[in-house]
Amino acid sequence: MIPVLFKKRGSRSSLAVVLLLSLVGLSLLLAACGSGGTTIASPTDLLTPGVLTVGSDTSYPPQEYIDPTTHKAAGFDVDLITAMAKLMGLQAKIVDTKFATIIDDLVARRFDVVISAVSITPVRQKNVDFVPYLNAGESLLVQKGNPKHIQSTDDLCGLAVGVQEGTIEQGVLQSSSDNCKEQEKPAIKIIAQQDQMAVIQLLATNRAVATYQDSPVTDYYSKQNPDLFEGAGSAFAPGPEGIVVRKNDPSMFNAIQTAYQQVKVANTYHQLIFKWGLTNEELAAADRRRNSA
Repeated sequence: MIPVLFKKRGSRSSLAVVLLLSLVGLSLLLAACGSGGTTIASPTDLLTPGVLTVGSDTSYPPQEYIDPTTHKAAGFDVDLITAMAKLMGLQAKIVDTKFATIIDDLVARRFDVVISAVSITPVRQKNVDFVPYLNAGESLLVQKGNPKHIQSTDDLCGLAVGVQEGTIEQGVLQSSSDNCKEQEKPAIKIIAQQDQMAVIQLLATNRAVATYQDSPVTDYYSKQNPDLFEGAGSAFAPGPEGIVVRKNDPSMFNAIQTAYQQVKVANTYHQLIFKWGLTNEELAAADRRRNSA
């Protein structure tokens, strides 16, 4: 921490002035210590002054969901972006939206940023920039006991499988279904739903034999409902998820990137990882990836 120093205006400065400057310097020093020693400039193009408006599909626990008790957004992503907004002197406002259109809505300036378990892909990087914050794979959730003995997407030919619309997993299932047909096996019956909770309901009501989603979601539902569900096989294709920022918005990107770095330095990030049980998905400092295309 760098102490605040004052240069003398002249050799005849009064004692009162010296004391006043000392007190001002001390107050600034304490303020710097209280804020972690770093002041993060607030973005210059906020939709609402003093507010960081955040787009998120709040149906994807443990990263984002609506708490049934408070009826407010909760989860790892929500806690993280709230802590980051606070460092910028802003209040985070979560706006619920559908995942399938979430990036288009960001580009159309419905939000300032997006945090919603968005995987970083080359296709998405053509339209938006990312600040990586989590490393997650894809995995299958099945009924307790795994009656169909499913271990991978190769085992899904001819079976009904739930998935959230617009996700990477939907594309993977389609590719697996095409492979089934190439092998002269029945195609996968892909049932796409707009939100993840509706996807899980397919499994709970026997309308699907499996669901396919990010590994943190599989872990969450299997832990919350151990008598109903379990994970099948191992997680596939681990890769980074990122906070999404519009392209050509350096003020927002720099503020988000700096705030994320500061929550990591302050250990807030690790504490939230532990709180939400995402230790397998923690993005280590040595695991840095490119932030934009």
